[in-house]
Amino acid sequence: MKKTTIIGMTLCLLLILIFTSVTALAGSNKGYKGELRIPEEGTTQIIVSKGGSQMVGRIVAIREGEFDFESEMGTSTIQISDIKEIKEISSKSMKEGVYWFPNPNQTRLIISPTGRMLKRGQGYFNDIYIFFPNVAYGITDNITMGAGITIFPGVDLEKQIMFFTPKIGISAIENFSLAVSGLIFRIPKAYDWDNEDAMAVGIIFGTGTYGTPDKSVSFGLGYGFVDDELGDKPAVMFGGEYRFARRASFVSENWIFPNTDNPLISYGIRLFGEQMAVDLGFFNTFGEDMPAVGIPYVDFVYNF
Repeated sequence: MKKTTIIGMTLCLLLILIFTSVTALAGSNKGYKGELRIPEEGTTQIIVSKGGSQMVGRIVAIREGEFDFESEMGTSTIQISDIKEIKEISSKSMKEGVYWFPNPNQTRLIISPTGRMLKRGQGYFNDIYIFFPNVAYGITDNITMGAGITIFPGVDLEKQIMFFTPKIGISAIENFSLAVSGLIFRIPKAYDWDNEDAMAVGIIFGTGTYGTPDKSVSFGLGYGFVDDELGDKPAVMFGGEYRFARRASFVSENWIFPNTDNPLISYGIRLFGEQMAVDLGFFNTFGEDMPAVGIPYVDFVYNF
């Protein structure tokens, strides 16, 4: 069987798994997402209506077909049939009366993954430089699978480069997570997928992340490989993220590669909403000949 057929079937199976899982999750509720209940102390709820409006507060009573919701505006009676979603958040997520939703891109720095994992049923679509679209999905809380394919203009589909991003991780202790992941490219020599000398290249690395999703540092070691030959010295990665506004954070990711004098540094701003994020940054080399700003970087992430 041809290599392009095998890799294509793998990618298709992954996409089918993601689609069926998301469909099953979407159909498992009773007309709305979340749990209808009176919350515990220290928990705040957000009610999202089918019209898109939101209310922040707490459910205080539940009756047949309706419930009472207490907010800063007082107590309101809401019909269950009118709600789309019930979110539960820690009261710590409220800052000066404003809800700071979770960072939607906390499993990645700029290109490298953090030690954090997607939860089961969570996933995202990511597009880097337009030409590198990919999708990742949480098979379980500890296993994530991702895959993508380049879309270079003028290049036949069978000559595009496919890549895979498997990841396994755990939450070791509070605010500290560990993960082992890979970035694996299947590159055909001379753009010939049928060539027996087509290469698998990439990097396998371990990453530890400490901190909250809004303020964290990450450290990792990675070994590059070409087919079955593994590098004898690791590359070192260190970086972090600092959320300085409700919809923005500063992100940095930096690499020290073996047998090179100048580290690779990157820095940028992450702009995000509850489901989407855009990274705008720069790559540079740290040394005497370092360009003034660096090479621009841009990507887009949509969470589902």
